[in-house]
Parts: sequence; C-alpha cells; structure tokens
Amino acid sequence: MKKKWIAFWNILLKDMRSYYLKPPNISWGIIFPIAWIGMFFIKTGRGVEDVFDLLPGVISISVLFGTTSMLAVTVTFEKKARSFERLLLAPVSLNFLMFAKTTGAIFFGAVNAAIPVIFSLFLVDLSNVSWGIIVPAVVLIAIASAFLGLFVAVTVSEVFEAQTFSNFLRFPMVFLCGLFFPIASLPFFLRPLSYVFPLTYGVDILRGAVSGKNIMPLGLDFLIIICFCLILFYASIKNINKKWIT
Repeated sequence: MKKKWIAFWNILLKDMRSYYLKPPNISWGIIFPIAWIGMFFIKTGRGVEDVFDLLPGVISISVLFGTTSMLAVTVTFEKKARSFERLLLAPVSLNFLMFAKTTGAIFFGAVNAAIPVIFSLFLVDLSNVSWGIIVPAVVLIAIASAFLGLFVAVTVSEVFEAQTFSNFLRFPMVFLCGLFFPIASLPFFLRPLSYVFPLTYGVDILRGAVSGKNIMPLGLDFLIIICFCLILFYASIKNINKKWIT
C-alpha cells in the first residue's frame, strides 16, 4: 500500500512540474475565465446584475477547457514518446495509474473554477450562494472533464488528433448544455443531444446553487454526472488495454 501511494504522488508531482505548473498554463488558467466573463458582459450589455446568470456557465467552461486541453495532449504525447510505457512498470494497477495521471488535470480544472469566482467577488455579494453544493459540483465537473480528456487521448494516436477530437466534443457541449440559452429554447431535434453531455448536469447543479434556477432535481444531476465519470473512465481503461497494452 505504501509503494502504491508513493507511485501515485510521484506521478502526480511529475505531471504538475512538467505540465500544469508551467507559466503558459498558469496564465491560460487565469486569462481564459476572465476573457469569457468579459465576452458574456459584452454580449449581454447588462452589467454586474447578470453575474449570477453568467457565473455557472463561466465556471463550467473554465473547468472543461482547462482540464481537457491539458490531459488529452499530455497523455497522447507521452504515449507517442513511449514514456507512458515506463509508467506501466510502476507497482500499481492500471486503474490506479490512470487515476494518478488524471488527478493533476482534475486539480488544475478545479483551480480554474476559482478564477471567475474570485473575479465575481469584486462585483457582487456571493454570500447567499450554496458553496456546499458548488464545491462538489466543480470537483465532479473536473473529474468528468478529465476522464473525457483521457478518453480522447487513448482513442487517438497523434497530438493534433487529440486537439481535433476534443474540440469535436467540447464545442457542441458548450452550445447545447444550456450555457448560452435555455435547453427548452433549442430546436426539438437538438434537445435530446443536450442530455448526453455531462456538462449539462454540472451547469444545472451550479445554476441551482447560485440562483436556484436548476431545471432538474440536484440529486438526479449529481447521480447522472457520477455515472458519466464511471462510464468515461472505464471506457478509457478498456481502450488502453485494447490499443496500448495487448
């Protein structure tokens, strides 16, 4: 058990030093959420009274892009450079190894979520926000996004393919999960697609925690996003066993 956790922390620390704590990535994590907040303000033209409507979406986008952008590329790069094969020699199971690889991305995505929150504190009073709901929701969105990035990484073989595949999933998710306009206002043939994206349920939880405007029971949202996490993780493990090991 001790060797298992030593391997975990060494993998995590290596990823943090090699990828997530690099100045460009830190600046990306700060600038990206602020840019989205500014864009939404310009789009609506309504000012600070719109913060409560914008905050759930900006948090979700910050976590999604911050998490998937890094993980999909780093895992694909390590596989291409054959450094991933050395990790397979670690005295841990494949499931535990991939959990260690995704923990850095989960942490990076969760930290990204704090940026729009800190920015909003200077504009509005967030004392009535349900932080006990927001924190686990952000963690689950980060986990689902990390496992989505992992699934992308183990499905493709080149770094540019990982970026392309990530965008193929992320941009429809952003536009169909209720961030820009309510799902009920979408064309009827697009509405079912909204409910196959984990971000839809994460956004709904955050909306309920910030402004009480959730459209589904929060317990159901949490249950569904947990199911997405499990499905994406085990689909990734299956692909690794099939394409990278056997």
